[in-house]
Amino acid sequence: MKTADVRAKYLEFFKKQGHQIIPSASLVPENDPTTLFTGSGMQPLVPYLLGQKHPLGDRLANSQKSFRSGDIEDVGDNRHTTFFEMLGNWSLGSYFKAEQLPWLFAFLTDEVGIDPKRLYVTAFLGDETNGIPKDTEAADIWKKLFAEKGIEAKDIEIGSEENGYKIGMQGGRIFYYDAKKNWWSRSGTPDKMPAGEPGGPDSEVFYCFEEIEHDTKFGAECHPNCDCGRFLEIGNSVFMEYKRTESGFEKLPQRNVDFGGGLERVAAVSENNSDVFKIDIFKGTIETLEKLSGKSYSDPAFIAAFRVVADHLRSSIFLIGDGVVPSNSERGYFVRRLLRRAVRYWDKLGITEGGLSTLVDLILEFYKDAYPETFSAKETIKQEIEKEETKFRRTLKDGLRQFEKIAVADISGTDAFNLLQSYGFPLELTTELAKERGISVDVESFKEEFKKHQDLSRAGSEKKFKGGLGDTSEATVKLHTAHHLLLKALQIVLGEHVHQRGSNITPERLRIDFMNPEKVTPEKLAEAERIVNEKIAEDLPVIRSEMPREEAEKLHAEHEFGAKYPDVVSVYSVGPKGATKEDPKFSQAYSIEFCGGPHVEHTGVLGTFKIQKEEAVSAGVRRIKAVLE
Repeated sequence: MKTADVRAKYLEFFKKQGHQIIPSASLVPENDPTTLFTGSGMQPLVPYLLGQKHPLGDRLANSQKSFRSGDIEDVGDNRHTTFFEMLGNWSLGSYFKAEQLPWLFAFLTDEVGIDPKRLYVTAFLGDETNGIPKDTEAADIWKKLFAEKGIEAKDIEIGSEENGYKIGMQGGRIFYYDAKKNWWSRSGTPDKMPAGEPGGPDSEVFYCFEEIEHDTKFGAECHPNCDCGRFLEIGNSVFMEYKRTESGFEKLPQRNVDFGGGLERVAAVSENNSDVFKIDIFKGTIETLEKLSGKSYSDPAFIAAFRVVADHLRSSIFLIGDGVVPSNSERGYFVRRLLRRAVRYWDKLGITEGGLSTLVDLILEFYKDAYPETFSAKETIKQEIEKEETKFRRTLKDGLRQFEKIAVADISGTDAFNLLQSYGFPLELTTELAKERGISVDVESFKEEFKKHQDLSRAGSEKKFKGGLGDTSEATVKLHTAHHLLLKALQIVLGEHVHQRGSNITPERLRIDFMNPEKVTPEKLAEAERIVNEKIAEDLPVIRSEMPREEAEKLHAEHEFGAKYPDVVSVYSVGPKGATKEDPKFSQAYSIEFCGGPHVEHTGVLGTFKIQKEEAVSAGVRRIKAVLE
């Protein structure tokens, strides 16, 4: 099946089950301090999984753009991609296992046409330490579903992944694994979850490529979580009914379902295809690379290079489309890393004409209906890719000169890391060139240096994002409201072209990125600061309203540039005096924004607003940091 057909069938199937279809959120999380990127469909829905009412109800579904930076090094095999779409459906207290698992089974077997004999499933073994029971309920439902297809489903207790390699399949179809494999939360296993974090047992579905023989280099025996390629996970139903507390676990106010399934993987297995890079959305890219390089995708010496270019370029396109430009810090670092790895493997394929940007139109053609906002930004995306490729090719020359200086003997991990850090010189390039000269690279020492760098960056990021809007602390909520006041003040002082392009709010300070072609003068910053403090002194009411998106747009409610919103949206208005929830007096409001909250109830509690710093982020985007005193 074509990828677009799988996506459409999924959304239509769950629409028939009473689900409202919600748009994909941006790859840049809004007010989520836990991660740099949206890596699953549930991330934007955490407040609702914890009990907040969603404006569209308690049954939701979508196909969510997702990016996982941790998978960069895994790209090159037949199934890992850094960017992917996550098919998702959620129950916010509406239904649970008895409905979810039969619906999922019906979608996979009846709608997509997957042979049920090739499906294998897992369930949670339980966690005695934390008092969480074995999920026999999910296993019993699976047994019944397989029996209806004439398949006997024997259940096997495996426990750890390591044990799976020892005991193998044992004729089973349902496999119990421990919390490392069949428990889901953003933080990992139950013991790693911070207080307040939701999670629960899950049940995964695997497709078996019977034609692939188990490779014993991964372990003596094969099992669903084996990495040999015989099994491919295609979906995971999380039964989110627990919340970590300071003393253990307690049940959430509502039992939720959070399903996620890889669109590309489902499309691949619909054709019994073990290589996701052979599905339609990659086919044109691979064929073009074959023509440009004169090499074959089937050549084992080059297949990884084809996959890296195809994956990394697609990921970069969507990240840039969501406003992340290549840089040396935070999110931009990953776009830079993706593009530079893509350039490296482009060169490894021996391509001498054109550049990465020449494939943008071809890739985005598959997404013009699903993601029109990304498709419409393709010229900007091309420009950013061209700039980065040109810059990297210049630094490669400098890096080669530096490499020649140190390549007189075996290369230390520190030197290899400095080549990466200072010259953007990928480790794989350093090792390849070293091999040609008959010298070695201390890769383990390099990894240690790289980990030190990551730990320092992460520590800085955690400090920076500590307690962001996710904790709803009083200080954070106050700064969130001040953020709204500031954005409107900037529009008054600088002009209506000012729109938000990013934000981050901690208990210590707020940060706003906004569109403006030039540096903001001290005089204009002072005027914006004065306006914000004036609105604080007026003690204006802050009111949340829910309304149809079209109605909010008619009110000229401020919203994120390029974002897609559901049919019913949450809107916060500030002012005027005397406004109430029953009579918000929008026409007289100081500011109106699409926003999920939370905010203070009136501005008088904010204190004194102070702008600390104004600086450039990228071409046409400025950044302000400010505090409340």
